[in-house]
Amino acid sequence: MNHKITRMSSSPQRRSVLAALTSMGLGLSSAWAQRAASAYPIKPIRLIVGFPAGGPVDLMGRVVADVLSKALSQAVVVENKAGAGGAIGSDLVAKARPDGYTLGIGPISSLSIAPAAGLRLPYNVETDFTWLSMLGKIEGVIIAHPDAPFNDLAAMISYAKTSPGKLIYASSGLGTSSHLAAEVLSMRAGIQMTHVPYKGSAPAVQDLLGGQVPVYFDTSLVSAGQLAGVKKVKAIAITGPRPSPLLPGVKTVAELGFPGFDVSPWLCLMGPAGMDTTIIDQLNKLITVAMHTPEVAARLAVMGGFAETSSPEENRAFVLRDIAQWSQLIKTAKLKLE
Repeated sequence: MNHKITRMSSSPQRRSVLAALTSMGLGLSSAWAQRAASAYPIKPIRLIVGFPAGGPVDLMGRVVADVLSKALSQAVVVENKAGAGGAIGSDLVAKARPDGYTLGIGPISSLSIAPAAGLRLPYNVETDFTWLSMLGKIEGVIIAHPDAPFNDLAAMISYAKTSPGKLIYASSGLGTSSHLAAEVLSMRAGIQMTHVPYKGSAPAVQDLLGGQVPVYFDTSLVSAGQLAGVKKVKAIAITGPRPSPLLPGVKTVAELGFPGFDVSPWLCLMGPAGMDTTIIDQLNKLITVAMHTPEVAARLAVMGGFAETSSPEENRAFVLRDIAQWSQLIKTAKLKLE
């Protein structure tokens, strides 16, 4: 038996049928996407933090997880994926499905300083993320050993000018906000200091207490406040924009003669590129309201931080502007961060 196969010719009729089928498929796909977005979230959300548990970025992440969990009536689980200054965590977010179930705490280190320094990264900051909102800042402080020959910022700068390069300072690592705070101060004050980078805050504080280094540009007001309270260190000046209740009476660098000085590690909430606009709007509205409640403000104050939220567009613009600013500083100061 001969079976005759009839082929549809390449005719206007055939093209119209194919167009109708394609349109139907796209319509169904769009409808499913809209339904999924409107029902969001229907399962737990994971929140990637690119630093170890217990640190300031992790603490901010847990505040955000609590805020979102309560507002969305869904579990938000913090996953610590530490390494490479937060870049490992940022990369996991960039490569996740853009369905709203993988979010990340975006730190200054992997989203601004690293690209500004020209470091090779497995993601593109401009194209690989959905920006949801700025979250806030965590302030740092300059602390000194009790035997350091100065008690305030003016005297420290005077000492450094008298003996260029003699004043040694510790940072929590090459290219960290701790390191760059010192570089910004050096440029603005016209001084030269010798940098000793450590692998994290703990060893830097240990050597400061032991007298191996006289000054540390700390990224944690909490530990600095505790040490200053028992006279183990001298608090010189806060490197962020606001005085802190954790260090009563200690002024900011900006208040002490350097207007606009603010080298505070910032954090934002982000997801992978391509997230649905309905989910973006939902998360942005929730964060904008929740981060400014008295309860959250109190939790942030205890860790030396404060909230600063934004629209997604403002978040993106802020990050790109920050990259440009750090890039200029790194170039001017001829810093090598690799």
